[in-house]
Amino acid sequence: MKRLEIKRSVTNKRAVLLLSVVLLFFVILLGRIIYIQTTQEIDGQNLRALGEERWTTTEVLKGVRGTIYDRTGSPVAQEVNSYTVYAVLDQNYQRYVVNNEETATLLAPHINMEAQDLERAFANGQAEGKFQIELGSGARHLTFEQVTAIRELDLDGIYFREESRRYYPKQTYASHIIGFTERNTGEARMGLERSLDELMSADDGTIRYQRDRKGFPLLNPNQNITAAENGHAVYLTLDSNIQTALEQVMTQVEEDYNPEKIIAIVADPKTGEILGMSNRPSFNPNHYEQITNYLNFAVSDRYEPGSTMKMFTVAAAIEEGVYNGEEFYQSGTIEVADRRIGDHNEARGWGSISYNEGFYRSSNVAMAKLVLEKLGSDKLYEYLSKFGFDEKTGIDLPNEADSLLARNGRVDAATTAFGQGSAVTPIQQIQAATAIANGGKMMKPYIIDSIVDPNNNTIVQKNEPEVVGEPISKETADQVKDLLEGVVTNSAGTGHPYYLEGFDVIGKTGTAQINNPNARGYIQGHGENIFSFLGMAPKEDPRVIVYVAVERPKLSLEESGSMPTSMIFNTIMKHSLQYLNITPTLDEIVEETETGFKTEDYVGQTVSSIQESLQENGVELTVLGNGSKIEAQQPLAGKGLLHGERLFIRTDGDHFQMPDLTGWSNRDVRRFAQAMELNPTFFGNGYVEKQSIEPGTVIEPGDYIVVELAPNSGEREYSREDDELNLDQIGE
Repeated sequence: MKRLEIKRSVTNKRAVLLLSVVLLFFVILLGRIIYIQTTQEIDGQNLRALGEERWTTTEVLKGVRGTIYDRTGSPVAQEVNSYTVYAVLDQNYQRYVVNNEETATLLAPHINMEAQDLERAFANGQAEGKFQIELGSGARHLTFEQVTAIRELDLDGIYFREESRRYYPKQTYASHIIGFTERNTGEARMGLERSLDELMSADDGTIRYQRDRKGFPLLNPNQNITAAENGHAVYLTLDSNIQTALEQVMTQVEEDYNPEKIIAIVADPKTGEILGMSNRPSFNPNHYEQITNYLNFAVSDRYEPGSTMKMFTVAAAIEEGVYNGEEFYQSGTIEVADRRIGDHNEARGWGSISYNEGFYRSSNVAMAKLVLEKLGSDKLYEYLSKFGFDEKTGIDLPNEADSLLARNGRVDAATTAFGQGSAVTPIQQIQAATAIANGGKMMKPYIIDSIVDPNNNTIVQKNEPEVVGEPISKETADQVKDLLEGVVTNSAGTGHPYYLEGFDVIGKTGTAQINNPNARGYIQGHGENIFSFLGMAPKEDPRVIVYVAVERPKLSLEESGSMPTSMIFNTIMKHSLQYLNITPTLDEIVEETETGFKTEDYVGQTVSSIQESLQENGVELTVLGNGSKIEAQQPLAGKGLLHGERLFIRTDGDHFQMPDLTGWSNRDVRRFAQAMELNPTFFGNGYVEKQSIEPGTVIEPGDYIVVELAPNSGEREYSREDDELNLDQIGE
C-alpha cells in the first residue's frame, strides 16, 4: 500500500513537472507570439517589410533623352526603340533552335553575319550547355522594319529584346554640330550631345505594386509611383531646307575635287542665327565608328583667312576717314622693314591704279600701304578688336578656338591687313561681316534657339538676337558694300564667278596660303591653297551671309580655285534667297511684265474642263497625280505664260510619279517642285541634264530632289581663271 502511494506521488510529481514544462513552453510561445505581433520583427528582420518585399514588385520607368529639333520642329536627334536578336538553345524551353543549318541560312543575311559562322555559334553554345546566346553586333540596334522581316521567317528559338537607342534621322546632317552619343545613350561623345548632356539626360522613375503568387497585379493595389523625368528638348536655328541643300552640294564638291577640307556657314545677319553649317570630311552619327574627323572646323579651326580680311581693313580706313578710293598708288611691290611684299600676280601688279581698283583686284600692296601710310598699325588692331577678332564669339557650340593675331611690328601689321600672318576662325569672320551687312551693328552668332523642359512644357532657355558691338557706322557699312559689289561686278574684280543674275550678291574672295609643316614658308603649287568667299545678298539689305572655304582641292591645270568654292556658294546662296522669299529672280521679274496668256484660278475644277482652253493658247499642261480634281497649280492665278510654257496642276489623286525633267528650265523645275511641295537643290545653270529621282519613281510632298543643269549648245558659261594668290613675297 505504501509502495503504491509512493508510486502515485512520483507520478503526480512527474505530471506536474510535465505540465509545468508544457505551460512554460506555452507561456514562452505565447510570449513570443505576442512579441512578434507587437514588434513585428524576427531576428531584427521586419516581417511586414519581408512580406511586402515578397509580394511587391518594383519596375523601372525609363526616362527619354531629350530630342534635338531644327527650327521647324523636325527631329535631328532622338531616342527610338530598337531591338536585339538572340537565340535560345535549351531544349527544355518552349521554342528553341532545332535546325541549326536552316536557321543560320535564313537569319544570317539579316544580321550581317556569315551563315557558317552563325551555325558554328549555335553548335558551340549547345555543346557548352548554354541556355541562350547573343548573335554579334549585327543583331543589335535593329529597327522595327528589320525585326519585322526576321519575325516573318518564323524561326524556332529566335527571340527579340526591346531596347532604346539614339537615332539621327537625317543621317549626315550638321554632324559636327549635333555630335553623337553611344547607341544606348550611355555616354555623349561629341557636339551638342556632349555639351548639353546634363540637360538632355533623363532620370528614370519607378513603380511599386503588389501581386499575387502567380505574379499578376492585385486589384486596387497600393502603388507607389516615382515619375520619370525626360531630358530637355533642344531647338536649333538650323533650317533643314538650307542645311540639306548645303550638305548635298558639299558632298558633290567633295566627290568632284577631293579637297582636304571644306567649311561652310550660312547665317542671318539681322539676328546672328546660324541657318546652316557643315564641314567635310563629315560622318553619319548613326555609324560613328567610321568617323575620321572630330573637329568642327567652322568654330574650332583657325587659319590665315586670306583676302576676305581686306573688307575689314578697308572698313577701318573708311571709318577713320583716311580712305580715298580715287587716289592712285603704285601696285606690284612694297618694301616693309627690308622685306618685299608683292601682289598676287607674281608681284607684277597693274601699274598705277586707284585704291578702289586695288580692292577689286585684291591687291596686297594696296592694303599694306593703307595700313602703314594712312591708318596706322595701332588703329588696325583697334578695329580688328572692335570686329571681334581678338576674342571668341561665344557661340553656343563647344570647343570654339581662339584667334592668333600677329602684332610684332610693321610686317605683321601689313600682312595681317591682307589676311596673312594672323589666324582667325570662320565663325569670327561671319560675326564681323554682320556689322557690314547690318548697318554697323555686329550680331553675336548662335545656333540654339531654345531649350524646353518637356515634363512641364516650360522654356528654360531662350536665345535672342544680341548686338555685341558697333565697330563702324551705317555710312561706312554702305560704302564697304559698294566696294564689295565691285569685287563681283566690276571688270577688274576677282569675284566674277560669284555673280548671280537676278540677285545682288556682294562679297570678297580669299586665296590664302598654307604653312608648310615640313619646311620654312608656305606650301607651293597649283591648288595648294585655301580658296574662300565671304558674301552676302541682297546688297541693299542683306538677309543671308554665306562663308565657304575649300582647302587644297584637286584641280586640273585649266581649273581655278574659285570653281569648287563658287559651286557651293552660288548653289546655297541662290537656294536660300529663293527659299526664304527674300528677293525675286530675274525670271520672276520678267514674269510680272509678260503680256501672254494669263493663268486663272483652276483649283477645284476638273482637269478635263481646262485642257481645251490651255491647248488653244499653246500652254503645255503637266498633270501631276492620278486624280481628276485640281488641288494646286503653278504658276498661280494671274501670272503670264508664253507660248510653249508649262502649267503644272496637282490633282487629288493618291499616286504621284516623278516626271522626266531632262531639258526642263530652272523655272519649270521650281514650279513643279512648288506644285508638289518638293525641296529642290540645283547645281549649275541652264537646263536639266540629270535628276536624283528617277522618272517614274513614286514621290510624296516633302521629298528632296537634286537636279544638275547645264547650258545647251547655244549658251556659254563665263569662267574666270585668274585666281588671286596672297603671296607674301619676302626678299633679302
